[in-house]
Amino acid sequence: MNKSSFHVDTVTGRCPSFYAPPISFDHVTTSFPSKMEALMDFDAPPISSVQDTPSSSPFRTEASVAAVERILNYSFRDKRLLEEALTHSSYSESTSYQRLEFVGDAALGLALTNHVFLTYPKLDPGELSLIRAANISTEKLARVAIKHRLFQFVRHNAAGLEHKVREFAEVVSQEDDPVSYGGSMKAPKILADIVESIAAAVYVDVNFDLSKLWVIFRGLLEPIVTLEHLQQQPQPVTLLFEFCQKRGKHVDIKHWKTELKNIATVYVDGEFVASGSSEQKEIAKLNAARGALHKLAGSMHVDVDASGINGINGSFEIEGAKQKLHELCCKKKWPKPIYELEKDEGRPHEKKFVSSVKIPTVDGTLYITGDEKSRVKEAENSAASFMIRALQESSYLGF
Repeated sequence: MNKSSFHVDTVTGRCPSFYAPPISFDHVTTSFPSKMEALMDFDAPPISSVQDTPSSSPFRTEASVAAVERILNYSFRDKRLLEEALTHSSYSESTSYQRLEFVGDAALGLALTNHVFLTYPKLDPGELSLIRAANISTEKLARVAIKHRLFQFVRHNAAGLEHKVREFAEVVSQEDDPVSYGGSMKAPKILADIVESIAAAVYVDVNFDLSKLWVIFRGLLEPIVTLEHLQQQPQPVTLLFEFCQKRGKHVDIKHWKTELKNIATVYVDGEFVASGSSEQKEIAKLNAARGALHKLAGSMHVDVDASGINGINGSFEIEGAKQKLHELCCKKKWPKPIYELEKDEGRPHEKKFVSSVKIPTVDGTLYITGDEKSRVKEAENSAASFMIRALQESSYLGF
């Protein structure tokens, strides 16, 4: 087989044609599938929990691998990678896709980062982040899995997964337009995990070549969410601010994080409304805003449980927050909080400070920043206030 040259437009990051002739990478041949091909059922077995006998299991696995290769238009050099990508943790007879999922999450994120950076040379980082987040969110990837019927190829022994996937597939089938930020039903995480694992399998199989991964995998992700699409579908954060602004309400979204995930919390007029979490900060913010919109749609009244901590005012400040946070850490047997200046700007008499606070725990390091203040002590108290408020709305406190 003759080798074909591999070319990606350096301005747009795109191949010359979406329906390009097959591109050869030594051992593989790939081209993007048409929409009709992408929706075809390759005579695969129906969705079911896997209870294979030793004699039938290899046949089923080979058939699933072959079917997914046809969907990708890509032939794996090491087919064991794809077998692993199609194995859920409930199927104890083989290695699950968990390690590949870890790689796939990062690889897809970087591939989309490269794509939006090259496609939108004039956009600022905030807008680029929104486009990337919309394309690699759990909601988006879950719909990719539904579109290509990938769940039916997964080996698992968890019958409960099937009901969730079928229910979600029914909801997706009734959606008229592509959903950028999630629909009426939360997507089962396993569906996004499958897509990330398959992406990782491809990435490893092409010797960690990100450009080749994007050429092979982009077709699966189509339609790619664009800036124009996001402008036509206002995102939850924008809708939330508009909703509250019309009613004379003030919205504040605070972020904090553990080593495993980012957490966003929405406050309206100083009162907690909703929170959301994700491995990605932008997705956590979107989830929190979506939750707040659902809660506020019926009524603007929200309740706050102060959890026994008094002195909270409308600007989120807690009187003596540093001391109270210190006492809280002693009670939880955590190390004492660590404060750091994140911002120190302005003339000597017009200084502005922003402080952060970190608390190492067995589950990871908790981290959050406070509001801008004119004194370091006030900045640290602000950070401590936000940490206490965030802990109130999480599972970390047992008041």
